[in-house]
Amino acid sequence: MAQPPTDSGEERRNEDRLETEVFYQSPFTVVGRVRSFRHAFMGMWFILRSQHNAWLHAVASVLALVLAAVLHVMVRPFAVGEWCNLIIAIVLVWVAEGFNTGLEILANAVSSEQHPVLKIAKDVAAASVLMAALGALVVGLILFVPRFVQLLGWPGGAG
Repeated sequence: MAQPPTDSGEERRNEDRLETEVFYQSPFTVVGRVRSFRHAFMGMWFILRSQHNAWLHAVASVLALVLAAVLHVMVRPFAVGEWCNLIIAIVLVWVAEGFNTGLEILANAVSSEQHPVLKIAKDVAAASVLMAALGALVVGLILFVPRFVQLLGWPGGAG
């Protein structure tokens, strides 16, 4: 006859420890941090290699920064806050693209078959990239249009 499992106090303590303490702790090492950065750069390179939209984001990022620098010199300087808004908008698009790529890869690893829930997850992640890109476009319009109006000498250009 099989013995019923006993509820030992040690098992309860181990469960409590897992809920209250950090049960995995990696020691800090310089080599470990370098390795972490290497993995992060490998992930960024993977995004650029595998995602067609990432190339569009890269071109848009470079164009936005070059255009901002040109307008900064030729028309009027951007304030520090304007530069920050531009950089944050660009970074948010890249972060959304990174999460989208990671989620797509994870979903494909979980199931090679089409699954309606995984499709919804992928669609939501893609929508996040779209929302970030549209937000970045709005930031760009707010920053660049008044300077273009001023550069072209149209009425209403701030000066």
